[in-house]
Amino acid sequence: MQLSIFRYIFKIPDLRKRIFFTLFMFAVYRLGAAVPVPGVDLEAVQRLTDSGSQAGIYGLLNLFSGGALETFSVFALGIMPYITASIILQLLTVVIPRLQKLQEEGESGRKVITQWTRYITVVLALLQSTALTYLFSRGSLTGGISLIPNYTPSRVGLIVLTMTAGTAFIMWIGELISQRGVGNGMSLIIFASIVSQLPAQFGGAYQVTAGQGRIGQFSFLMLMFFLMIVGIIYVEQGQRRIPIQFAKRVRGRKVMGGQSTYIPLKVNSAGVIPVIFATSILFFPALVATSLPQDNSVTAAIRNWIDVNLANSQGTTWFYIFFLGILIIFFTYFYTTIQFDPVRQSDMIRRQGGFIPGVRPGISTTNYLSHILNRITLPGSIFLASVAVLPSIASAIWDIPLGFSGISILITVGVALETMKQIESQLSMRNYEGFID
Repeated sequence: MQLSIFRYIFKIPDLRKRIFFTLFMFAVYRLGAAVPVPGVDLEAVQRLTDSGSQAGIYGLLNLFSGGALETFSVFALGIMPYITASIILQLLTVVIPRLQKLQEEGESGRKVITQWTRYITVVLALLQSTALTYLFSRGSLTGGISLIPNYTPSRVGLIVLTMTAGTAFIMWIGELISQRGVGNGMSLIIFASIVSQLPAQFGGAYQVTAGQGRIGQFSFLMLMFFLMIVGIIYVEQGQRRIPIQFAKRVRGRKVMGGQSTYIPLKVNSAGVIPVIFATSILFFPALVATSLPQDNSVTAAIRNWIDVNLANSQGTTWFYIFFLGILIIFFTYFYTTIQFDPVRQSDMIRRQGGFIPGVRPGISTTNYLSHILNRITLPGSIFLASVAVLPSIASAIWDIPLGFSGISILITVGVALETMKQIESQLSMRNYEGFID
């Protein structure tokens, strides 16, 4: 990588304009994250901010919103409703033939799916904003600090409407970045949210360790952070190439086919989607626990157990760590199966006149692809779960309140790599060298 590459980036007018537009949208997003919703108790918000509470689920949601949840701003929900809506439609595409046909229709079908995603996003934003308003009024996720003392229908309606509109605005910003900026807009918004919180979180960890004379532990955390980034880059680039040979066909005087290619199967083909799935599952019990009555001994015991192990654990209980790791491994296999269907892939290879050398077409090819997919998914899922829980393990052992998590590292590194690839493709089209020689 050469420093002159950055000069080439800003030397191209179109690419320079896209980068500046993306940065401007980041500034607009960060400005909205600092504007509180109407009807909230600003003094209570300040007390929550000063307390530095980073409870497990609450801290993760706050991280994804770029600190907007902590300040109860108009962007408090962040982009999570849109991501959830996209995941729901991806899952429904597998079981609903109509959606699968739309996906195969190309650009026109994708426009319809995108429009449905927007509608589902607004519905989810309404539900999530209502739930969070209720939780914040009771102080369930904020350590007993009530952010909405006057819980009246009119005030709740105004807050819910404002937060839903904020989510719709973020969705619009993300689509603008995808169209006129660089990279995937939704992913870059999450990237900006997480990166904006990392300095404060590292600073908080340093203050705790320095105040207790444990600088060596902080140094080890920084080394672990660096090694995790290197490992993520290595695994994200890793793939198993399955060779495909196409038979020669004679049509008239022309000989067609005979080429060879390969199917690239990534070690971690599911990306960070399993992590998002797992955290969404862990967030659901925290919502259910708030509706359980405290006057009943059984429901009160269940609620207290959920509060200790999931909602307010800061991700440091061993049950939380173990359960999160198991969920990530399960959803990695689940989502990989959805993304890559060996039966369809085998049938597609057969129709195109191709075959895998040494493997018979048909059921043998399907079994071969399934075997390879299961073998490479196992280390990928274990690595994904390990990276996600390593900071939590370190926090549990040394009793250090870490605001960042392996989930945030996975997302930031993955988005950065994807954006660099898009910038490199822009440079390559104009005969400039990319980031990788």
